[in-house]
Amino acid sequence: MDGVSVTGVAATARIGARGDGRGGTALPVLEGDGPLALRRTRGSGGEARVMLVGAMSGPLGGDRFRVEAEVGEGARLRVGSAAATIALPGQEKGEARYDVRLTVADGGELCWLPEQLISARESELYVTTRAELRGRARLVLREEQVLGRAGEEPGRLTSRLTVGVDGRTVLDQELACGPGAPGGWDGPAGLGGLRAVGQLVVVRPEFGERPVAARPLGDGAAVLPLAGPAALVTAVAADALALRRLLDAALGELQREASQVSSAA
Repeated sequence: MDGVSVTGVAATARIGARGDGRGGTALPVLEGDGPLALRRTRGSGGEARVMLVGAMSGPLGGDRFRVEAEVGEGARLRVGSAAATIALPGQEKGEARYDVRLTVADGGELCWLPEQLISARESELYVTTRAELRGRARLVLREEQVLGRAGEEPGRLTSRLTVGVDGRTVLDQELACGPGAPGGWDGPAGLGGLRAVGQLVVVRPEFGERPVAARPLGDGAAVLPLAGPAALVTAVAADALALRRLLDAALGELQREASQVSSAA
């Protein structure tokens, strides 16, 4: 853990994945403690798997968390979390921050699939996620936000998601919800009273050859092509379970599309 400041806890976790030269993936860097503990779990094929384990409550008001993952050429990494992350108000006043930085080299593959982020009442959290990819890197990145626990109003949640491919920004969006957020976030043009919202970014070389078509995906989800070899799915739902079903179905459909392009090549 980086330390404890007068306004909260500061902690950083780092993951480094490299091809081992035998078709597998090594993890020369796996560092995390305090509220950001990391555990390697059983992978499949040449993929390494890491679980982010919340060893403490939070993030709380004033906390500063950061997670970094770097995937080298020929490496395949899947990162998940053991449970949902709950943003809580804590004793310290002020905004908490949670920053995620992802880097994938040419020929690398990263699946970033954490559990939901829950914004509890009176919490204030700013999340930034930035992914940088090179060449024919592949990425599956899922974000899910749940506004409030059962029967509870949400806190203030701001989430910014940025994705770049070969130095070109293909996605830069920000979502703000809860007390103090710009007006209309919960209206008909926003979430419409729903309490779960999610994003899925899929980067595949095949999408550069044949971009996905913009279209609805079930009730509450839609897919949009992004510049370069990427697609974005956005979804809203009544709860976390319904949101996960929408995003899982969308991922399956996009993976089938990419496989069809590969088969036709």
